[in-house]
Amino acid sequence: MKLSRRRLAFGFYFAMAVVWCGAASAAPAPKDKEKQHEGKEIDSGSFGVFQGGHRVGTETFSIYETSYGSIIESEFKTENTTPVSVQTSVLQLNAKGEIRHYDWKEVSPEKAESVVVPNDEFLNQKWHTELETKEHEQPYLLPPSTNVLDDYFFIHRELLAWKYLQGDCKVDKGMMQCTPKQRAQFGTLNPRQHTSAPLAAEFIGREVVVLKSGPQDLLKLELKNDSGTWQLWLNDKFMLMRVNVLGENTIVERD
Repeated sequence: MKLSRRRLAFGFYFAMAVVWCGAASAAPAPKDKEKQHEGKEIDSGSFGVFQGGHRVGTETFSIYETSYGSIIESEFKTENTTPVSVQTSVLQLNAKGEIRHYDWKEVSPEKAESVVVPNDEFLNQKWHTELETKEHEQPYLLPPSTNVLDDYFFIHRELLAWKYLQGDCKVDKGMMQCTPKQRAQFGTLNPRQHTSAPLAAEFIGREVVVLKSGPQDLLKLELKNDSGTWQLWLNDKFMLMRVNVLGENTIVERD
């Protein structure tokens, strides 16, 4: 199946592919923590989370490409709840798309923090809550190339969709070619659940979906693992527009 890529020219909204191809600049990463909003903005916006037709949460996100990798920032906040639950995450990837640092924080109603960093060839996680004096630690026999898919952060699914499309679809004379039912396997880590699992990604085809702005002809992907099935719809700029979590009566839409 051919998908128009003439306006993209393998550029702006697919710039994250540069990260995974390793074609980004190999400039060394700074020793200090990266400055926020450094680099070129690749995508930003917000997702509304709906259950039973009612908005229950909002994720606000931004993705920046830097000379040494990328930074993905996100905040999830519940709607119409007391107290309001707020969580934040910052995912830093190197120029190969590997995890350099992942930081998750619960801001309210309680406070907690979790950090995932590479330890030699594998990943290591440390976490604690404000009620605990002892820090927990868990090593994973997972390489830094593992994909972070944390709870409540749907932008992580967009990153995985980009990685799948870049790796399993080809560009020929300015046209993207993907084969329906073409599957790829990925390793994933859910830091909030302290679990890891393989995931299968599959390109389904194109589908017309009615969004707030009207009907749109979108790319459809499906992600499956032991915890469930996620249907993803992306536009021709590879921006995630809708997510359907099967069996959970949950729909996520870009605002």
